[in-house]
This record gives sequence, structure tokens and C-alpha cells, in this order.
Amino acid sequence: MTELNGAPADLDQVKALALSNYGHFTSMRVEDNRVRGLSLHLDRLRRDCRVVFDAELDPDRVRTLVRKAVADWTEAVVVRVTVFDPSLELGHPGAAAEPQVLVTTRPAVAQPLPPIRVQAVQYQRELPAVKHVGLFGLVHQRRAAQRAGYDDVVFTNRKAQLCEGATWNIGFFDGENIVWPDADALPGVTMALLNEVHNGDVDTASIDLAQLCEMKVAFATNAAIGVRQISAVDDTEWPDTHPILDVLRKEYTDIAAEPL
Repeated sequence: MTELNGAPADLDQVKALALSNYGHFTSMRVEDNRVRGLSLHLDRLRRDCRVVFDAELDPDRVRTLVRKAVADWTEAVVVRVTVFDPSLELGHPGAAAEPQVLVTTRPAVAQPLPPIRVQAVQYQRELPAVKHVGLFGLVHQRRAAQRAGYDDVVFTNRKAQLCEGATWNIGFFDGENIVWPDADALPGVTMALLNEVHNGDVDTASIDLAQLCEMKVAFATNAAIGVRQISAVDDTEWPDTHPILDVLRKEYTDIAAEPL
């Protein structure tokens, strides 16, 4: 399913997205016409639209378009909402923009997913606080990590501090609290929801590779995968099981989803 502004999209309409690669998006897991953190996803789209296009986006319209796109789905589905302007030319991106809404769907994977081993590399996305469509760099880094025998990649900044995974946030459990890296990264919706559940029992800290051995558990979060165990970052490994992982997964699945 690929719809632009609620109608089937054709090649001419979406080719600008492929050729100029300028826009932003959010991905959400929809089950029974409900989304955990729907308000946060809509807030992200509005916030990023101001940054990318200097324009406002109507969240109610987005909600309507997503509801239409999933109307025929009976199982869980991952919906990606991409905002771009097909008329914006590569040579004149400073023109006034009229952002359009592209909605695509794909089947959601069953949760929980198996643990992953990740490779740490120095890399930072452009505008890390924005979920934009400039994915070449991170996909290239993910490909290199997989060809080196890992499942995925996690990024460090120039100070060798951990930031985020290719398409997910990385979190840790230090034995008492959840700890997120204090570095430039995309503020994830799943991360925000877990923070709300844990309230004061959440910390942020600068975490470099040498400090990983101090952590009891590492995990990845995003809307599509929920909470996924990280079994190793480079040569630092963690046990296959830890009670906090089941706790985090249950806390996340118990969060009330918002109706579309």
C-alpha cells in the first residue's frame, strides 16, 4: 500500500523523493487501529516539518490518512508516514514548500525479536534530532557491519561516546536504573514511553566503549521492534537473559495504545 494524500501514488509523484531525497518521516506499529505513542509520532511529524520545510503539518489530516491506509489490515502493520514536496526542485530547495503526505505499509514482525550483536563505528547523522529520509550513510554503515559478521551497527561521536543505533535508540541497565546515552541522537518514541513508565528511575550519561563493562544489560528500542536485547557491542558481551528485559517488554506492551 502506497498512498499520497489518500490516493494511490504513481511513479511521477514519488520519483522526487527518490531523486532529491529530501523529507522526513515517522514509523509506527498499528494494531487494532491503535498506536502506542501516537501523539508523540504526530508531534515528531509537526516538529520536523517546521525544521525541514518551515511549514505546518495538520496532525488530524495525518491521522485520517493513516486510518484509511490500514483500513483493510487485520494483522499488526508498520506504517511509515513520509512528508515531502514533489514539486521542490533539487536546484531550488529554498522555494516555499507545500509538504505532501506519503503513507506506506508493511507487515509487522512478531515480538520479541532475538538478541543482536552490534559493531560500534564513529558516525553521526546530519540533523540527528530529525527523523529525515537521508538514510544512505546509516545504511552504508549497517551494511559494512553486517558484512563484518555483526547484525547491526551503533554509532559513536568524535569523543567516542555512544549515541544511537542505525534505526533505533540504545539503552542500558546499570543494575538500578535505565541509562540512555547523553549524546546527540534521535529522541525515540519508544524511549520516551519507557521513560514515562519509569519516571524518576531513568538516567542519562556520557557512555564510552570502555564503560560498557559496567552495564548489566544493553537493549535497542524503536516502534517496530519494541525492546530488543543487544547481546554484544564489539567485544563486550552480556548474558543471554536478564530479568529487566522481560520487565521492560511487559511495561512497553502494557502501555495503552491511542486510537487512530
